[in-house]
Amino acid sequence: MKTKFYTLLAIGFPFALFSQNTCATAVPISAGTHTVVEINGTDVPDPICANNGVITNPNAAGEWYIYTPSDDYTVTVTTDLAANSPSGDTRFHVYTGTCGALACHAGDDDAGTLGDGYLSVSTFNVQQGVDYYIAFDNRWSSNGFDFELIEDPFIAPPTVPVSFTATTLPEITGTYRRGIVDMNGDYLDDIVVISSNEVQIHQQQVGGGFVTVDIPTTTADYLPTWSMAVGDYDKNGFNDLVYGSGSGVTFMRANATGTGFTETSGPEYVFSQRSNFIDINNDGHLDAYVCHDVDPSVYYINDGSGNLIFNQGGLGDVPAGGHYASIWTDYNNDGLVDLFISKCSGGGQGATAKINELYRNEGNGVFTDVSVASNMADPVQTWSSAWNDFDNNGYMDALVGASNTNDGSHKLMYNNGDETFTDITAGSGWDANNHYDIEYVSYDFDNDGFADVLGAGSTIMFNNGGDLTFTPFEFDFTNGPIGDLNNDGFLDIQNGTTLYMNDGNDNNWIKISMQGIQSNSNGIGARVEIYGDWGKQIRDVQSGIGFRYMNTLNVHFGIGQATEIDSMIIRWPSGVVDGIENPAINETFHAVEGTHPLSLLSIDGESIKIYPNPAVNELTIENLSKIDASAVTIVSNLGATVKELSPTQAHVDISSLEAGLYILIIETKNGAKYSESFIKK
Repeated sequence: MKTKFYTLLAIGFPFALFSQNTCATAVPISAGTHTVVEINGTDVPDPICANNGVITNPNAAGEWYIYTPSDDYTVTVTTDLAANSPSGDTRFHVYTGTCGALACHAGDDDAGTLGDGYLSVSTFNVQQGVDYYIAFDNRWSSNGFDFELIEDPFIAPPTVPVSFTATTLPEITGTYRRGIVDMNGDYLDDIVVISSNEVQIHQQQVGGGFVTVDIPTTTADYLPTWSMAVGDYDKNGFNDLVYGSGSGVTFMRANATGTGFTETSGPEYVFSQRSNFIDINNDGHLDAYVCHDVDPSVYYINDGSGNLIFNQGGLGDVPAGGHYASIWTDYNNDGLVDLFISKCSGGGQGATAKINELYRNEGNGVFTDVSVASNMADPVQTWSSAWNDFDNNGYMDALVGASNTNDGSHKLMYNNGDETFTDITAGSGWDANNHYDIEYVSYDFDNDGFADVLGAGSTIMFNNGGDLTFTPFEFDFTNGPIGDLNNDGFLDIQNGTTLYMNDGNDNNWIKISMQGIQSNSNGIGARVEIYGDWGKQIRDVQSGIGFRYMNTLNVHFGIGQATEIDSMIIRWPSGVVDGIENPAINETFHAVEGTHPLSLLSIDGESIKIYPNPAVNELTIENLSKIDASAVTIVSNLGATVKELSPTQAHVDISSLEAGLYILIIETKNGAKYSESFIKK
């Protein structure tokens, strides 16, 4: 390229060639191939439109062009040309607006496929008569190169399935904005922010909005610089936290009222990556798992009294580490949660150290490495994977998200139902996805009944309806904590102090909040299934997915335009199975392990219900006399029995109960249990 530069000077190429050094002097261009002699302009492109706006080493120069289309086109700007291969390395940004007030329209860094894969390609729509500024920077190289601008007939973008509205919550002031999860036992998602001496909780209110509660803590030895997970590991009804840092692991254990935390940090060196809460040995008590970057991964077994005992090796046992993201899901439908580990680095051991790992849960804390046998032992360099049943056939599939172009690309792995997976990336849309990141998670963001994936490039890959293909849509946000922040059944996303609220649509949904009794109190590890005209949908209750953040523990299903759910089955970690017929849609169903909703119980056409709700002094059980009841109890949201009633006592004095959420449980003489939650004011 430099030969071309000196040759142009030698033949007296007009000096005006270099007038593109600033936005104000951008050179007009049209379709065709153009030559950038050298990146030496003084006007540095800003804002950054490529790489999700992330920049680690400042760019210092830029070259500017202006393109004004004569018609509406779908345009491609590319440096992915043979003339720039094999070692070209470019980055560009496309703006609208005016100099000094530019807005990102497109851009790219490493979407090219030629040479080392560091060339750039971006395709975007343009409008007739609008000025588009195309600016190259020297983030990677100042050397010259060619680029091409290609005009194709305008292709109207598909309709965005759902939109998001940004709103600022300035009360968010803590350092690590890692979680959206219920922290006060009302099953509404709260915002959790961590600092060295504080847990800041923005508690979602029933009528909307948030109340900020700042809970001082003793100094955390280790902070969630890499990840955070949440779960009630001592079963007192309030969620505890685990912080994964680059030096160790800290647990913050909530007290019995949710108003304080006790800090515990082990002496062990753990270069933490993804952290989880999960019942590893299936004894009804939550354990913790933490990926280790440079050694075998670690886990903490609950002794049943809320004490977590350190263990290392056996699950993620590569001596050099490289364990980046662990996700627990039941891939073979045997009722036991299995472990998949995304691998990145390998401590100098080469590609074999990056091979992803799948461990099958055999029960009683025994796991078998089935990575090779299942076809999941892939050396793609990944920091996380997104698991969901993408075609609603009842088996969990996986999107293994690539973190960069150095080692492989995204892999969409289809669960064959026989404990093996098939790579179906080709033609799925993921083969054309040239964005890379460390965080991939799967939810049904538009509630159409098919799980989507939020990943790199500020992009949601929307599921096209179960045919195992996806369409990308770009948004203003990046990955962050996910939950329902206004209790409308649609999932929202937090980026710092900005909440991206899902505007929703006319699709129907159901949300399930979980209350374990024999199992852990969050129901983590449970499988929830719903059945209807669409067939079957499944979700697993998980603490710690993706790479860094903690998302809601409530279970979300969209059902599209369907107006009813035929049945719902909940398979708890304890082995208890609850079946519910015709659960109501467009509201939250509170599932209590081992019971059925009271609203479904009807005797001789007479419904059994409780009122008023909320209640102050007295609760009435309507038509209780029609039930052949053997026991009636009231249980707190912590799972503790607070009142035992006569099986014929239709009017219940609750004046002595503290304000809060309770569950009324009726057991019939044939062994069936029914429950309904109520609020004591």
